[in-house]
Amino acid sequence: MPKNWIIKVDNYFHANPNCIIATAHVDTFPTNLPLEPNIREPNRKSATYRQIFDSVTTQPEKFFSRHSGIVLSANKVKPSKNKTELELEVLEASEGGSDGIINGGHTVLAFESAKNYKYDLSLARVKVTIHIGLQEEEAKDIALASNTTSPVDSRSKVNARGDYKFIKQYLAQLERAEDRKFRIAYYQNQSGAPRNAQCNVNHLFKLLNCLDRNRYNPDGNKRSKHPTGTNTPSQITDTERERLTLLLPLLPKALWIEQRLYEIIQEHISNPRRKGVNDLASIDTRKSTLLPDSKYSFGFGAPTDLALPIIASYRVFLDQDYNWIIPFEEFAENFLQHLWVNYYRKYLISEKTAGNTVGTKICRNSEIWESLYISAQSYLNQHLVKIVNSAKREELTLTQG
Repeated sequence: MPKNWIIKVDNYFHANPNCIIATAHVDTFPTNLPLEPNIREPNRKSATYRQIFDSVTTQPEKFFSRHSGIVLSANKVKPSKNKTELELEVLEASEGGSDGIINGGHTVLAFESAKNYKYDLSLARVKVTIHIGLQEEEAKDIALASNTTSPVDSRSKVNARGDYKFIKQYLAQLERAEDRKFRIAYYQNQSGAPRNAQCNVNHLFKLLNCLDRNRYNPDGNKRSKHPTGTNTPSQITDTERERLTLLLPLLPKALWIEQRLYEIIQEHISNPRRKGVNDLASIDTRKSTLLPDSKYSFGFGAPTDLALPIIASYRVFLDQDYNWIIPFEEFAENFLQHLWVNYYRKYLISEKTAGNTVGTKICRNSEIWESLYISAQSYLNQHLVKIVNSAKREELTLTQG
């Protein structure tokens, strides 16, 4: 059912048939309007919020002239008979709407805080622009175009355009099918999503890129030998969405590889060669790490890109249609242990011994990507030889029988 909110006003006028501009009272302004059309959630720690809060609480009578106003979207607007109130009918996302606060989330949060602290806001007024009957795309377009006093990250803009919809739908299906829950941040200051970098939606794209054996193929003539770039998309084109959609079925395997690597690291630092000494570069035992799958949390901090070279080596086991040449379950664990014991652990130990941190340098270290890839090719060849020899022995046994 649509919800109704009342805004008390001094006056209002129709800027056009589908837009009302009003002078609204701050002390009675509804602070629980949905934030659906907004491109980010307000942040109490931001300079924007603090400036608005100080302005409305120290000189409320001057707030109207000093503030750019709030932009709302409503399904319908009904003025009261005496024209001192506007009744807003709001359709939330679950009802197929995109109504609520388009721009001004920090302002409404400042109003709420000021009321909680019992400030007298009776003299404060704010300009409110109300768009009526907007479609979802129209609301998002206005949200993107609205001026803000602090930067909006590109991820929030991509989300506001609806470009993450395909991955949200896939993860929702995966949650239902496998009874798991993901914690992914799609936009700035998203409530309920951790700030941990591994839970950023852009991290998922990095994981998928690591398994794109067609785009990143050292055996081909392309310049991109390995997915070492850390750039994240500021726009997802139709072509890019099509490519990523083909890779999406590989995401659970990429998440598994990352999770298992972190478990192996946890085991390693829990049983150090010398008591109390962590010999791995950039593994911080004073911090913790959350992974996208909400089941997994670890008692150490790690670089966001730590698992990427490992995951990328697994693309050797994929064919051109992104199918596993060998069933994943038959080789995944043993291969990961092989890489850890023979390459990755030694790499992290040597960097720690040299007094270096790895961090984002992992993605610029072409040697580690190349060595892991070559190791994967050798491992695959050995595995295939064993399969062929086993098949020959079985055929010979049958022939002799």
